[in-house]
Amino acid sequence: MLPAWAKLFGPSRMSPSGMVFYPRVGHLWQEASGTMQGELGLGGAEEQYTLLMECVTDYAIFLMDSEGRVAAWNAGAERIFGYAEEEALGLPFARFFTPEDVERGVHEKELRAAVEHGRATDDKWHMRKDGTRLWVSGITTALRDEDGNLRGFAKVTRDRTGLKTTEEALQDANRRKDEFLAMLAHELRNTLAPASNSLQVMRLAAEGSGLVGQARELVERQVQQMTRLVDDLLDVSRISSGKIDLRRKQVELAAVVQRAVETSKPLIDAAGHRLTVALPPERLWLDADSARLVQVLSNLLNNAAKFTERGGQIWLTAERERGDVLLRVRDTGVGIPSEALPNLFDLFSQADRTLERSQGGLGIGLSLVKRLVELHGGSVRGHSDGPGRGSEFVVRLPLLQDTPKDNPTKIEGPRPVGTCRVLVVDDNKDAAESLALLLRLWGHDPRTTLDGREALRAAEAFQPQLVLLDLGLPGMDGFQVARELRTRNEVPQPLLVALTGYGSQADQRRCLEAGFDHHLVKPVDLDALQAVITRLVLNE
Repeated sequence: MLPAWAKLFGPSRMSPSGMVFYPRVGHLWQEASGTMQGELGLGGAEEQYTLLMECVTDYAIFLMDSEGRVAAWNAGAERIFGYAEEEALGLPFARFFTPEDVERGVHEKELRAAVEHGRATDDKWHMRKDGTRLWVSGITTALRDEDGNLRGFAKVTRDRTGLKTTEEALQDANRRKDEFLAMLAHELRNTLAPASNSLQVMRLAAEGSGLVGQARELVERQVQQMTRLVDDLLDVSRISSGKIDLRRKQVELAAVVQRAVETSKPLIDAAGHRLTVALPPERLWLDADSARLVQVLSNLLNNAAKFTERGGQIWLTAERERGDVLLRVRDTGVGIPSEALPNLFDLFSQADRTLERSQGGLGIGLSLVKRLVELHGGSVRGHSDGPGRGSEFVVRLPLLQDTPKDNPTKIEGPRPVGTCRVLVVDDNKDAAESLALLLRLWGHDPRTTLDGREALRAAEAFQPQLVLLDLGLPGMDGFQVARELRTRNEVPQPLLVALTGYGSQADQRRCLEAGFDHHLVKPVDLDALQAVITRLVLNE
């Protein structure tokens, strides 16, 4: 027996719109929901109707009269669309569509398609009672009596908002990935092109020509640029996975600002900008990783230089605010559109601040700034009054409450003295030979080998004091070579330094476990290498 409310569909009951419903409601519903029978495993038609209208809450199920007004409304429809049954009865079909779809008459087209073809599918955004949007997938079926006359419509839908949101997020992530890879390729090509041109100049120019020196300086700049790109990528990866460690110590704010300005000054000067720096008269101290804060400020200064027309003005100021210091980097540049401000610090995000020339960048600088500042317990925000009106970034950092008694002094890295026998092992012949040339210019005695087994033979014959060992060697990798060298009885044992492109903490740990003394990443920091050699020579 049908429930009392189902008598609405008997011939003696009228809907609010005056529609007389087909009396065999079970058969009617069997037509409307036939696609769900197998999935739900329901029994007869009347049982289907009762269970679907009263018990099924995953699906919004409602019936409409021939003019598209709601005549029956189940609990699932109430949950999904937010209207109670008494509120929904009599509502027009258009009420559940977005304003733009209503304007285009999408709801009318859907009902016409159901009349012409028996049913119409629906996959689009709809509206809840509270005005929020939901993504709905469903079927609208035309309901007819035994004579084929249109009696109304049945709508069966399911809320797929979560699935749609996930799908759009994946599409957005994929789009941003493609954009990032395109930017990365662009930046690498922009770096390689002038380096390649300069090498051709060096090959063709006469010995002693001033052109050679210019070309060499250009190559050095491009190598530094590529190194910065790789370092930024690695920093993002380390921070995102929580694997970056700050080397905190007591640092004076003025020293951090000075180093940041020195780092960014070449770019600022090349663009003809004027830089004004204003610091408080008192000495301010931070518990921080000095190198990381320099990275933060130089990133902001570089951005200001890149996105300011030639001959612009840049300000770097600091002011104390209770227990914090506020660092402001302001410029007279091209500004930032208001719609770009909310996503300014997102990874791989770049506001459209294009000047006449391409400014480049991977869109990770501001993301790094934000994450490094937050690791220091601070915050950063960006502001702009709009395109053409400049930008300002404000970094807030906590100050040390107790002023240090001693002023930490900067210790310059040691320089190598004396001669050292060095074995360079790298399967990249150019890398091995270029490093050997550099070592020779420093006054050392280098030898090169290109694979692990040859390295073992060379070590036995050459008896090196230092082995610069690549990890990714053919046949016998650097870890195996290191372990083999440590089993030998040479006294003293050579100093083993991993010189590799693998720079993660896991790689460093594996190196120590294999017997390496130090781990340096490519391209090698020459000051770090000189310091290693100096300590080795002075201790022997």
